[in-house]
This record gives sequence, structure tokens and C-alpha cells, in this order.
Amino acid sequence: MDSEVQKRFEDVEKKLDAIYKSAEATRKYLMWTFIAAIVTFVLPLIGLVFVIPQFIDAIKSSTNIGL
Repeated sequence: MDSEVQKRFEDVEKKLDAIYKSAEATRKYLMWTFIAAIVTFVLPLIGLVFVIPQFIDAIKSSTNIGL
């Protein structure tokens, strides 16, 4: 009976290790997905803060409207 319990504990430990590896892989995947989202969404918004005023100045000067 004791060897059967020991074998079950070993099986559970193996499964737990596999679950841990899978969870770590998922965590890394989600981290890189978050970083990619930041790069593709937030950085262009920051760039627009600098581009929009130049764009408005260009439109103002081309249409000669004194706003």
C-alpha cells in the first residue's frame, strides 16, 4: 500500500511540474503580448503629440487662416 501511495505522489509531482512549466510559458507569452501592445499603441500616441501641432501649423500656413 505504501509503494502505491508513493507512486501516486510521484505522478502528482510530475504533473505539477508540467503545470508549472506551462504556466510560466503562458506568463511569458502574456508579458510579451503586453509589451507589443504598448509599443504598437502607446508609442504612436506619444508621437502624435508632437506631429499634430506641426500638422496644424502646416495647414494654417497653407490656407493663410489666422487662428
